[in-house]
Amino acid sequence: MTFRTSIVLPSLLAAALLASMDASAQASAAPLEQQIREESAAIFPSLVKWRRDIHQHPELGEQETRTAKLVADHLKRLGLEVDTGIGKTGVVGVLRGGKPGRTVALRADMDALPVKEPAGLPFASQARGIYHGAEVDVMHACGHDAHTAMLMAAAEVLAGMKDELEGTVMFVFQPAEEGSSLVQPGQGASWGAKAMLEDGVFDTLKPDAVFALHVMPGPSGQLSWRSGATTAASDMLHITVSGSQGHGGMPWNTVDPVVTSAQVIGGVQTVVSRKANLARSPTVVTIGTINGGTGPNIVPETVAMSGTIRTYDEGVREQVRDDLRLSAMKIAESAGAVADVSIEPMYASIFNDAGLAERMAPVLERAADGEVATAELPGAAEDFSYFSQQAPGLYVFLGVTPDGQDPATAAPNHNPEFFVDEAALEVGTRALAMMTVSFLAGEG
Repeated sequence: MTFRTSIVLPSLLAAALLASMDASAQASAAPLEQQIREESAAIFPSLVKWRRDIHQHPELGEQETRTAKLVADHLKRLGLEVDTGIGKTGVVGVLRGGKPGRTVALRADMDALPVKEPAGLPFASQARGIYHGAEVDVMHACGHDAHTAMLMAAAEVLAGMKDELEGTVMFVFQPAEEGSSLVQPGQGASWGAKAMLEDGVFDTLKPDAVFALHVMPGPSGQLSWRSGATTAASDMLHITVSGSQGHGGMPWNTVDPVVTSAQVIGGVQTVVSRKANLARSPTVVTIGTINGGTGPNIVPETVAMSGTIRTYDEGVREQVRDDLRLSAMKIAESAGAVADVSIEPMYASIFNDAGLAERMAPVLERAADGEVATAELPGAAEDFSYFSQQAPGLYVFLGVTPDGQDPATAAPNHNPEFFVDEAALEVGTRALAMMTVSFLAGEG
């Protein structure tokens, strides 16, 4: 009995101490949360104005010069320390609170996509841009305009309570989350979050926690998140099948890379269905492009394919890479052809810190007035993973489907019909600011 008591009593004391600390932190943050509510509502018209301006003037990854200037000018007006040109076009503002404490980083991505926006909105994009050397239409089809506007609003809200803040806030406006529009993958270049880190964004001031929001189809204003793996890891896959060229009417004199490539495509799918440990990680292999041949009566020399691999577990990720290489090479070999396989790691899975998620859960519930849910695993990947490898991170989804519309039928991100209910953005602003003051007050 004495032995058992000696174990239980410290545990109870520790739990009581932790509860006392949490209660103290909540009490410290409560007045600021009410102020955040009031200020977020007051700044909402400006938030909408910023969002519509950015939406109407979208810019591709590493070309966000207009957006970066808009952001930098705003942060300077707020009296923040501002650095620009980080990771080519990134902007960072630093707000030092009136009291000593920890550091929080809040991140928003600024880039748009090579997508043509349909007519309809009075602020619809008519922009054109250069994407990997070709002129394209440009649209904020993933909601990064909303992310940037919400973080601009959160910066203004938090700057207004500077003297009460216990610590420092970094506002990180990141370029090129969707990738570089200037350099093709596979050419050894870095972009986005990785490029900002290589430029030293966290070298002088390293955060103790990093937070980010992403708009998605979902009930307007609902916040959702999960612990652990939250987005997919992404790898770029390139396969070139080489055969022997010849006459299309005499294929017995050739080694046909077209037929072989079809067999390779089918074969790599069995890596998912029969080799990947789906109990540990959902896995997706997609071949998105296939190119080969110059004429209908010519068996070509080569066929080139490209695609992506998505996984949520590093062990499964490594296994799938190895099995894909082996499968493609052996299938080609069986046809007398050769398959050259290259796999370029892109983004790791975002891993939400379990402790941070648990501590921020009540904060997010208050920010969303109880409209919260557990996020499902998306198939998408995100380079916020680079930031969350530097400090405990929490990546939260914000529903932006208008009331009365079924989120299941709403156009997804990257679709030209993707639509943001702007009313939800006030909730997102509250969430960013409330997580910040709660963490800095010790509730994290």
